[in-house]
Amino acid sequence: MKLKPILKALIYLAVFVSSSKLAKAQTSHTPIPAEIMFGNERLDFQLIVKRSFSPTSKFSLVAISIFAQNYDRERTLGNSIVAPVQVTYKLGKSGFSLAAGAEANSKVGFMPMAGVQHVFANREVLALTFVNMLSNQGANGQIFGIYEYKPRLNDTWSIYSRIQLMYIQGISETAHKRSFLYLRAGLKKGPLGFGIGANWDAYGTERQTAQNFGVFTRWEF
Repeated sequence: MKLKPILKALIYLAVFVSSSKLAKAQTSHTPIPAEIMFGNERLDFQLIVKRSFSPTSKFSLVAISIFAQNYDRERTLGNSIVAPVQVTYKLGKSGFSLAAGAEANSKVGFMPMAGVQHVFANREVLALTFVNMLSNQGANGQIFGIYEYKPRLNDTWSIYSRIQLMYIQGISETAHKRSFLYLRAGLKKGPLGFGIGANWDAYGTERQTAQNFGVFTRWEF
């Protein structure tokens, strides 16, 4: 895969910078959730890093790394890397931010991107949405969202549920490039979460599809 060196460099750089230099600037700890799902077809892994540049800065770094690897090495459909890294600038207290960065995508390629982010978060709800314009041999539009609902059951346990989606559409040729829908449902106790998951991925103009169903566990570092 030609993108491997670029992908690894971007991901390692984002994680290193976010978890070291930027982390020292935080007055309160922002969790770094890492998740692995053991599915019937493949192994899925996800890491999300979000850090402000300083306690008073309007700038933040958001780095998301999503990997999927088939158990069957002869099968390539379903193998995937999606790794967007963006710097955001907060627009007041509305939850909106301007965003710019790049995405390394094993199916679509390396793409500079710019757009708008909106985030809403409290103890029970997280809603993170990106709407981006991407450039890779033509203009592409992207929507990326992570939506969590974590209602408390008692002082120790909470329900954990998540809808996560991405859709990349070519603008000039109006063709589907890449999309996915990931669902999670389970329980959460402190930083630990676990449950069942389902992934649906689609690739290219012909929308070749790959599914994966299994169990997941996650930890908020």
